Amino acid sequence: EMAEMALGETYPKILEENKIDAIGRPEIVITKLARNNELGFKIKTAVVPILKMPEYKKIAKDIQSNLTDEEKDNKVTADEMEKVILDIRKSRAPKIETKEGETEKELEPILPEINDEFVQAMGPFENVEDFKKKLEENMKLEKENMVKEKTRIKMIEAIIEKTEVEVPYILIDVETNKIIGRMKDDIAQMGLKFEDYLKHLQKSEEDLRKDFEKDALQRAKLALVLAEIAKLENIKPEEADIEHEVAHILEHYKDADPERARMHTENVLTNDKVFKFLETQ
Repeated sequence: EMAEMALGETYPKILEENKIDAIGRPEIVITKLARNNELGFKIKTAVVPILKMPEYKKIAKDIQSNLTDEEKDNKVTADEMEKVILDIRKSRAPKIETKEGETEKELEPILPEINDEFVQAMGPFENVEDFKKKLEENMKLEKENMVKEKTRIKMIEAIIEKTEVEVPYILIDVETNKIIGRMKDDIAQMGLKFEDYLKHLQKSEEDLRKDFEKDALQRAKLALVLAEIAKLENIKPEEADIEHEVAHILEHYKDADPERARMHTENVLTNDKVFKFLETQ
């Protein structure tokens, strides 16, 4: 017990004095433990890796300069508008079923006409013209967001590819846990058991972990690269923005831990600011 107490007090001092940026739980081996003798021990810990960054500003600028017209396209065509309107009409068409003998037969529904009454029933639209105008604006905004997201992915993937870093396994393990955890939540929401899902795949959880290792490595690199750019460029979110988002989370998730909510929020806002910084190059 005294050894544990001594290590609990000594370990943080060792990290601070030697400027060791440790991550995760350390492996501690006690090499000497005897009455009236000094305590002997060895500590092994993973550390935040040193990244050899490429010219990330130039990469971001080149990616954006070389986007094709197709990649930058955010125009909404008449055909795309008609398809969305048709889908809306289908979603609001009443289902018509007839019975022939012992069998029920579903007929093609009669699509409602697009008129002022129809669009006014869907939302705050004055008339058909107003509905189409707002629909086109929303579709264009969605396309712009998709173009931005694809460009961001292209930029960061190019930066990651040229970054030299040895990722500690503990970070890969953390990302793998996130992927598996999200999968378990999704399966539970579908009313299924994770064990039954594994049986269906004929795999163990360990098999899944190995399958996701490559994705987890890429996610770990992404987190490291974004954090490094934020550090190099002194990118930080505004305190007011952090507090606003944390309050929003705690309002909707009453059981959320405030400290973890803050860490998550700070990370998300910082990453977004890093992407915005790269977009200005």
